[in-house]
Amino acid sequence: MSKIDLFRKEWLDVVFENKNKSYGAYRLRQNNASTTTKATLMASAAFILLFLTPNIISLIKGQMPEEVVEQAVEVAIQPPPPVDPKTPPPPPVEPPPPKQDQVKFPPPIVKPDVEVRDQEPPQIEDLKKADPGQKTIAGDPDADIVITAPVGEGPKQAAVVEDNQVYDFVSIETPPSFPGGLNKFYAYVQKSVKYPPMAAENNIQGKVFLSFVVEKNGELTDIQLAGKKLGGGTDEEAMRVLKASPKWTPGIQNGKPVRVKYNIPISFTLSQ
Repeated sequence: MSKIDLFRKEWLDVVFENKNKSYGAYRLRQNNASTTTKATLMASAAFILLFLTPNIISLIKGQMPEEVVEQAVEVAIQPPPPVDPKTPPPPPVEPPPPKQDQVKFPPPIVKPDVEVRDQEPPQIEDLKKADPGQKTIAGDPDADIVITAPVGEGPKQAAVVEDNQVYDFVSIETPPSFPGGLNKFYAYVQKSVKYPPMAAENNIQGKVFLSFVVEKNGELTDIQLAGKKLGGGTDEEAMRVLKASPKWTPGIQNGKPVRVKYNIPISFTLSQ
């Protein structure tokens, strides 16, 4: 009897003979060996995974780059040595002679005749051969050109300053003008002006004085009355005609077009 294995499946049929085999105990005893094997394998796998988890985590961390922590280092800067007030400044360096001769050309200063009687100004012939300077210096033709400028980097790009000043008409070198002259302008005005009905009914006649700015491109801007209003819609009509005017030729100052203020009258006269 010691060699009898009661857990073999053949004994199940003997035990459950003439009994309801669909009962749960029969099925549990029949699948007991496979169920026990699966449970053993699953428990072993879980135990091994739990045991190796720390090693796997440390292996993954070893492959990732470690963060480098930068440490701030304080650097002590030594103060500059004290300046000895008794130390004399270095002697001035005499600049090399220029390439071109120089003739003394002092700045104009009002002095009594007694003080300047013996000082003769440079002649025109002398200035043709030499440059004006503070004293007379003989030039050296073999000398290098010396640019006396402060040491260091200058501005990378000089800013271009645009001249937006509004010049007066009488102080400009070349005043602005209408293409063809003032006669052409008044011909344009006479053709473009429409006499306002209110001014015609009230017999309003006279001159409307206007001021405007001729821009660098010839357009007329800042159109406004320069005197008393004539009324009856004449002032508005005169401004309308100026706003619709063709471009003018701009004024020139120092060879460049500039903005110029201009005054002009426009007459309103009823024909008899």
